[in-house]
Amino acid sequence: MNDSSWGAPPRGGQWGPPDQGYHPGFAPAAPAGPAYDGHEAQQTRPMPIVPDVPAGGDTGGDQDDRDRGTAPLSGPPFRDEMPQQQPYQPPQPENPQEPMPSSQSGAPQPPEQPDPHAGSLSGQQAGSQRKQKKRAGRDLRAAIGVGIGLGAVIVASLFIVKAVFVGVIAVAVVVGLWELTSRLQERKSIKAPLVPLAVGGAAMVVAGYVRGAEGAWIAMALTALAVLVWRMTEPPEGYLKDVTAGVFAAFYVPFLATFVALMLTADDGPWRVLTFLLLTVVSDTGAYAVGWRFGKHKLAPRISPGKTREGLLGAVAFAMAAGALCMEFAIDGGTWWQGLLLGLAVAASATLGDLGESMIKRDLGIKDMGSLLPGHGGIMDRLDSLLPTAPVVWLLLVIFVGTG
Repeated sequence: MNDSSWGAPPRGGQWGPPDQGYHPGFAPAAPAGPAYDGHEAQQTRPMPIVPDVPAGGDTGGDQDDRDRGTAPLSGPPFRDEMPQQQPYQPPQPENPQEPMPSSQSGAPQPPEQPDPHAGSLSGQQAGSQRKQKKRAGRDLRAAIGVGIGLGAVIVASLFIVKAVFVGVIAVAVVVGLWELTSRLQERKSIKAPLVPLAVGGAAMVVAGYVRGAEGAWIAMALTALAVLVWRMTEPPEGYLKDVTAGVFAAFYVPFLATFVALMLTADDGPWRVLTFLLLTVVSDTGAYAVGWRFGKHKLAPRISPGKTREGLLGAVAFAMAAGALCMEFAIDGGTWWQGLLLGLAVAASATLGDLGESMIKRDLGIKDMGSLLPGHGGIMDRLDSLLPTAPVVWLLLVIFVGTG
């Protein structure tokens, strides 16, 4: 009880003078012992000071007293050295928040010892949190396994039959559109029509490979028109936001992916596509590696708190080095200095693409666009850097070495 009136009992074992009567929480007077002398008690029995207990039932002060082993200056201590025989044990106080004196605590309790493992547990928890932070919340083994599998499929289809690789792009586009439209409907109640987007997106990729940039633009226009018409079959409420999201999805996923098909049409198309993929992956890897080891200054904390300026420098350095090698040895007519510029542009576009999709996911209130790829999230979580980088690489390669 948080009351400064608690003190040690007199020699006779009686709490307080007899004329105070019985009070709940106090033991009755012992039958033996000399009569109570109020003057003597006042002179010889100092009043211990009990620290106030903060509001809300915090008994931290009493715990500190137990740890320090403090006790009144005279009479039996409060907690640790109680008399072994108690003539009376009153019921527990109605307020469980109040600390009890030693006369109400029953059998003597040994002083509480600090847990020797508490510090280590907290250290383990802190270390686990740091480890999870370093791992960016991903299953690295699954991520590496899935990445190797996807890379094998892409490389095999890219250098064996070009048309098969075009089919791989089309499938990725359709799955990405499905993830994007599903999240928009779940989180924002935006019903972008998936059927015209999927059909038009696949047709857009094929048209870009067969008819070039002109075919891609025509397919894009027809897909946007199909989205407008398809949405007319439903009530007009929300029409504007639905078709706006549909046109955005058509541009963001299939149209940007069409530039990969445009790169493939050149004589050295497979090497151009491979250069594009390698530079993007190397940029992301450099950003992760350098940011994980040296990252201290946030790049865009409101959008993606995990990205750092040091990581961006790592992405630029890795991408420029890889670009110089690829342009020198993989692209017909390319030179190393062109690769440096290409790597710099890829690092910038890949970072912006990653931040762009992070902005979308933050607006939707989600961490990943999907869960199709273990350790990676969804298809859109892997296309975020590739999509905006594709037109940049296509354009620079056209400028440097022509259409092929």
